[in-house]
Amino acid sequence: MNSIELSELIYPEIANDTDYEAMYPKRNLPEGAKVTRLGPSPTGFIHLGNLYGAFVDERLAHQSNGVFYLRIEDTDDKRFVENAVETIISSLAFFGIKFDEGVTEHGDVGSYGDYTQSHRGEIYRFYAKKLLAEGKAYPCFLTEEEISEIREKQEKEKIAPGIYAGWSKYRDWDKDPEIQKLVTDHIDAGDPFVIRLKSDGTPNATGEDIKRNKVVDGIRGTLDVPENFQDVVIIKTTGIPTYHFAHAVDDHLMRTTHVIRGEEWLPSLPIHVELFEKLGFELPVYCHTAQLMKIGEDGNKRKLSKRKDPELSLDYYRDQGYHPAAVREYLLTILNSNYEEWRMENPEADIDEFKFTTEKMSNSGALFDLDKLNDVSKEAMLHIPACEIAEFLKDWSLEFAPEYSYIFDDMDLLVKILDLGRDEKKPRKDLVYARQIMEFISYFYDQSFKVIDEVPAEAEADKVKILGEYLSSYNHADTQEEWFNKIREIATNLGYAAKPKDYKKNPDDYKGHVGHVSTVIRLALVGRAQSPDVWAIQQIMGEDMVKARINRMIEEEK
Repeated sequence: MNSIELSELIYPEIANDTDYEAMYPKRNLPEGAKVTRLGPSPTGFIHLGNLYGAFVDERLAHQSNGVFYLRIEDTDDKRFVENAVETIISSLAFFGIKFDEGVTEHGDVGSYGDYTQSHRGEIYRFYAKKLLAEGKAYPCFLTEEEISEIREKQEKEKIAPGIYAGWSKYRDWDKDPEIQKLVTDHIDAGDPFVIRLKSDGTPNATGEDIKRNKVVDGIRGTLDVPENFQDVVIIKTTGIPTYHFAHAVDDHLMRTTHVIRGEEWLPSLPIHVELFEKLGFELPVYCHTAQLMKIGEDGNKRKLSKRKDPELSLDYYRDQGYHPAAVREYLLTILNSNYEEWRMENPEADIDEFKFTTEKMSNSGALFDLDKLNDVSKEAMLHIPACEIAEFLKDWSLEFAPEYSYIFDDMDLLVKILDLGRDEKKPRKDLVYARQIMEFISYFYDQSFKVIDEVPAEAEADKVKILGEYLSSYNHADTQEEWFNKIREIATNLGYAAKPKDYKKNPDDYKGHVGHVSTVIRLALVGRAQSPDVWAIQQIMGEDMVKARINRMIEEEK
């Protein structure tokens, strides 16, 4: 029996003449166009790393007039979670990730599918059969017990663990008639087996490889990569391909030019280089991104953890209500080192005008900082019209916080509230994310109004007098200047300095200063010592609410 006959014995149902190259031809794209893909597993957990990688994929493809597609990599059926695919699609769509083709909620879009790996079994079997026929792969019937014995022996000899030249009796089955018969007997008996790549790598006595290859990484430049010598499994006992094999076949047939993935895949690069070589495929450009890191409690950098860091999950940002534009803006600050400089020079420019490049990406750990995200979000929200923010908040509330539904009964009022202080020379940057915004604007609504801060000690004894005087002199039609002059008059009449500096210079001459008096009024109206301009707040509240709030505190203090 030769290799071709063995391949027929294992895969009799797979035709040898299927022309997949013709079925999946080279894409007709402009010169330099990149084809990228996102290939998440349907595990039910979509995380920041997925979005991080997807953003790189999307930028590279769309900036080059290429194609970005979604492929579902579900060959590990043990990790499959119901409705996970829908979660992946909806989560990424929320953050503005747009695919040109691939899996959608309504079926596949594009000519290079099926885009779900579990539906592509016949294609993988075709290429596994081809490798078997060419003597580049072999069936391996080693049991778990036999593999454990091999591992123990390798440990004793202090050599590299694994199955490679000299360690599987099935590797050179065609050179030994007894092993050849053993193989056919196993197949005839229906015994379980895997198919392994027959590596050309040559380990030395210590299990280390001799040869090294040069591979150009899109982010890290030229890498010195060790030659693979492991006979890795390409088809599992279940007949399902491993990730290594499936991604090589799919990336070739789908004509992927650039593969963006985390640096944890760097150790697998030697395997992938050999797989592409043995399959006769051109190696795509691999771009290994730096791991997302954060500063831990001990002050040292550490990898973001699913268990320790809720912010790793995309659900965290949706639940908190971060605007997708703010998250995208922040991701670019950690993806490209020159983005912040560009944004300072182009504050009003569309984010898509920025020329993203892999050369400007870090390869030593991308530092994720929630405080920095909040700062970026404040700036980003300033450039989104208040009417759009209002609609965003309404949609968010419907899904994540229905208890705020009363806020959306009057959308015109909400828009006025959100616009407060944003058109000043030095605009206020009070809006960060939905939950924070709901808390920030809560004082405008009686359902959520509460007094948070204390009255200044300097004005404690006079607070009812201050509020009474304010109420009797209040005229909703007053200009801002007229309004503040009345507060100053109330202050001086009650023995407070008209200017804080006068009180600071001669504290014994006054009870306090006008700022203490205005804080009493501010607390009655908004419940906190810090807020946007009180006069502007009153214009939005309306005369009736203003008077009701003042009266409320007077009554509470009597």
